[in-house]
Amino acid sequence: MATLSAPSTSNAVGTGARAIALVTLCAGLALVFAVGFAHSSTLHNAGHDTRHALAFPCH
Repeated sequence: MATLSAPSTSNAVGTGARAIALVTLCAGLALVFAVGFAHSSTLHNAGHDTRHALAFPCH
C-alpha cells in the first residue's frame, strides 16, 4: 500500500526568515557605520549617539 505525505514547508520558511534577518542585520550595521563616518556633524552625532546607546565602542 502506498502512503502519501504532504510536502514539508518548514525548511523553506526557516530559510526565508533567516535570509530576511541577515539582510536586515547587514543593512542596520551598514547604516550605523555609514552614518558614523559621515562628514555632516548632525549625521555623525546621530550615529555616535546610537553607538553609545547600543554600547558599541567608538573611541
